[in-house]
Amino acid sequence: MKLAFIMSLFSILGLVSSIDVADAAPKNDKIKVVVTNSILADITKNIGQDKIDLHSIVPVGQDPHEYEVLPEDITKTSQADLIFYNGINLETGGNAWFTKLVKNANKKANKDYFAASDGIEVIYLEGKNEQGKEDPHAWLNLENGIIYARNIAKQLGAKDPKNKAFYEKNLANYTTKLAKLDQEAKRKFDAIPQEKKLIVTSEGCFKYFSKAYHIPSAYIWEINTEEEGTPDQIKDLVLKLKSSKVPALFVESSVDDRPMKSIAQETGLPIHAKIFTDSVAEPGQEGDSYYAMMKWNLDKIYEGLSK
Repeated sequence: MKLAFIMSLFSILGLVSSIDVADAAPKNDKIKVVVTNSILADITKNIGQDKIDLHSIVPVGQDPHEYEVLPEDITKTSQADLIFYNGINLETGGNAWFTKLVKNANKKANKDYFAASDGIEVIYLEGKNEQGKEDPHAWLNLENGIIYARNIAKQLGAKDPKNKAFYEKNLANYTTKLAKLDQEAKRKFDAIPQEKKLIVTSEGCFKYFSKAYHIPSAYIWEINTEEEGTPDQIKDLVLKLKSSKVPALFVESSVDDRPMKSIAQETGLPIHAKIFTDSVAEPGQEGDSYYAMMKWNLDKIYEGLSK
């Protein structure tokens, strides 16, 4: 009887001990961060690294202008400590999928979710300075990419102050790398003859790039969500190119290349390369990070215009 009682007592003590150990085990205290696309995801990952749990909404290669939210996105957004979106009429334009998402998740602007583009000098479509005509592609200027990174680091540090120094150190390393690439590109582009300086793409999304590197842009249509290559648009671009000395054309990785092939056939100009606009590449491929996609773009555009 005594032996049975002692064994029972040891069992109870063992159970209590295991409960205490479980309670003492470290819990996952990483902050939950949601971002709207792969470019923001990569910038955020470079700063947050292993201190955050990161979910990116729009998959690699998909258009962030228009997106149909999945149940997982709704769950992750509802649970998020911090949310970053591009802004500048990207996710909030068109079907306004992001506006609906954060409203349904009961998240508040500048408390739970923040525009990574805050502070950027906005360029407008069709030269119209009005709401709804913002060109969202600010990340195609590396100086703006640095602003994105600073905004993200600031909010990570505010939400997670015990790791603020960690985020600031990563920010410094990352932005130094981006700034070096930016300065190298500016030196290279300055050496290209002025008559060859023209970036020709399908969508007119390189305005921020053009401003940063002093290279004008020409295109078939202005933005993907509006129109895609009417006969008049193709004719107008062909006429412009025939009176120029631009040596090469480019096509974006996110669009149908057939309209640009028509331009190439009409003008006799080669399509030099596919370049990135709205998304990084799949992991393991060229351009699979923000830095890598921008380096690819800068290198390929320089090569094409230097012919």
